[in-house]
Amino acid sequence: MNFRRLKAVARKEILHVVRDPRSLASAVAIPLTMLLIFGYALSLDVDKIPTMVFDLDRTPQSQNLVRIFQGSRYFNVIETVQSYKPIEKAMDARRALVAVVIPNDYARNIQSGQTAQVQLLLDGSDSNTASIAQGYAEAVVQGYGARIRLAAQTMRAGNVPQGGVGTQVRVWYNPDMVSRNFIVPGLIAVIMMIITANLSSLTIAREWENGTMEQLLSTPVRPAELALGKLSAYFLVGITDMIICLLVGVFLFDVPFKGSLTLLMVSSCVFLLGALCTGILISSAFRSQLIAYQMGTLTSFLPGFLLSGFIYSINSMPRVIQVISLFVPARYFINISKGIFLKGIGLNILWPDFLLLLGYGALMFFFTARKLRQKVA
Repeated sequence: MNFRRLKAVARKEILHVVRDPRSLASAVAIPLTMLLIFGYALSLDVDKIPTMVFDLDRTPQSQNLVRIFQGSRYFNVIETVQSYKPIEKAMDARRALVAVVIPNDYARNIQSGQTAQVQLLLDGSDSNTASIAQGYAEAVVQGYGARIRLAAQTMRAGNVPQGGVGTQVRVWYNPDMVSRNFIVPGLIAVIMMIITANLSSLTIAREWENGTMEQLLSTPVRPAELALGKLSAYFLVGITDMIICLLVGVFLFDVPFKGSLTLLMVSSCVFLLGALCTGILISSAFRSQLIAYQMGTLTSFLPGFLLSGFIYSINSMPRVIQVISLFVPARYFINISKGIFLKGIGLNILWPDFLLLLGYGALMFFFTARKLRQKVA
């Protein structure tokens, strides 16, 4: 490999990026925009659930239950109604997700030691949120019912019963259970995958469309030098995007960063190498920029969002999809990013993911150089 030829190709590609301010601006603006939109708009926290209450009992016990719902951060009691009709209209208009119906024998059943039931009505069109809301509501009702029943038993028996079994919950790594802390580290990997793959997927196809690829192939530049020279410019763009995302995540969104910055940057460089080589491989396979861009989007956007564990848990997917996700490199970088950000763990635990990223980068570079060698031949 000749460093002089490599430097010449790299300089040519850097000049091309610099002289195209729209592409350069989009390469920086798009990641920042995505990070801001996802950081502010996308939230997996289920709280302030719009709730309606229909109290048929109207006793102090039922009113206390209503006040517990009103004081919970998970529920937002928007209205107290006198019939089922307003509940039906509110759910049809998506103004309410949960309705709590307290029957007229609620307090009497609790005080007599019988089973007191509360009806929960949920809008199942949003099944994920509805199932979480159901769990929250059942916990509120059962907890309050247990306290009322214990108080009634104490009054009848005249003594305080012995304490039972309690639980003490401690959440590690994300104690406030803020979804932003989970989303932003994964979003950094997805942004890097999308931007770098899409940008580099145009580089060879553009040369063919502009008629300059033949001139480039007539030079003594070798395929490996051509690949490394072309990806060097987009490597700088990718590192710039990475730094921007890191600064925004830590200082704007207050995502905790507990691990090694050096390990994160090294892992980012390895991941960028594989993503850029993937884009150049796609670009060398198609001579049309439109087709190359579409293929770059197909191989980066969809796997990065759906099969990397960014939002959806891979363990809950069908077995076939889990096997397919093993070939998505963003999955391993997301594991590294979240481990460094939230857990502060190092290479002693993350080495399998790091080695897989290294293998991915080396394999993509090999296939890219081989494909370019075929073009030269």
